[in-house]
Amino acid sequence: MKAIFLKTPGAVENFIYKEVPQPSITADEVLVKVESISINPIDIKTRKGLGVYIYANLDPAKEYILGWDISGIVIQSNSPLFIAGDEVFGMVNFPGLGAAYAEFVAAPAAHLAKKPAGISHPQAAGATLAALTAWQNLVNRAHIKSGDRVSIHAAAGGVGHFAVQIAKHFGAYVIGTSSAANKDFVLSVGADEHIDYKTQTLSESVENVDFVLECLDNQSILNSLQVIRPGGSLISILTNISPEVQVQADAMSIQTAYTSVTSNGADMKHIAELLSSGAIKSHISKEFSFDQMAEAHNQIESGRTVGKVIVNL
Repeated sequence: MKAIFLKTPGAVENFIYKEVPQPSITADEVLVKVESISINPIDIKTRKGLGVYIYANLDPAKEYILGWDISGIVIQSNSPLFIAGDEVFGMVNFPGLGAAYAEFVAAPAAHLAKKPAGISHPQAAGATLAALTAWQNLVNRAHIKSGDRVSIHAAAGGVGHFAVQIAKHFGAYVIGTSSAANKDFVLSVGADEHIDYKTQTLSESVENVDFVLECLDNQSILNSLQVIRPGGSLISILTNISPEVQVQADAMSIQTAYTSVTSNGADMKHIAELLSSGAIKSHISKEFSFDQMAEAHNQIESGRTVGKVIVNL
């Protein structure tokens, strides 16, 4: 099979294509013929020697296959959850090595869900890490409910556009922040209100928020604290909460947490249900071929991606 290896951390020029044997599967795993892969900011961080390189204590002197988000077809199963021919999608082995930049992937069956019949492989691949991040934080951790006032930062991004849709599905009033250029998109995916972070001050535009999904730095977290009601909460998915910020949050009776997404097939089933019902949709801004992995990374690294970037095999 063809696979993309990172020979050493660094630039996209460090990707090399190789022909290697298909991976073998062990108990409770399935072998998936990959149709589509989703690319995320964590892919770029890991390529540079950060992210999963640190989480998984990888050796920079060794070559690795990166990638976690897949949609494809089961061709061999050692699990009662799936049989050959099932179309599946999910985030594999995160935050370990998913080895998804390949034509075939050995995946724990417990990390996958069946792909809804009416959803394409690119759309399904897009609704993996980003959708799981939104689901696990808004639903599993924050327990948002109807009537909650929810603020989503970077609402036009991969995680953000799913978070807006999921929050609306649960009946929340959603305030999305982005640049003015993406205002129409943020409103189109369900936000009730839009804040242009370049021209509007959050504390002067918003108040009495129950929950903030934060994906920027500690200064942004401090700004967000000013709009959260006492007893409200904030979850950061990018930056650890500094001790100074935590002291201020405690003084304001605001709960804070820094979290990371984890592979979870049960959560993927919820994502599948939302996709099937039309409650959420993957917005795909660009698609690339497998031979264009470098271009896909460059697109994410530009910081100007609306929604998702997909690589198709």
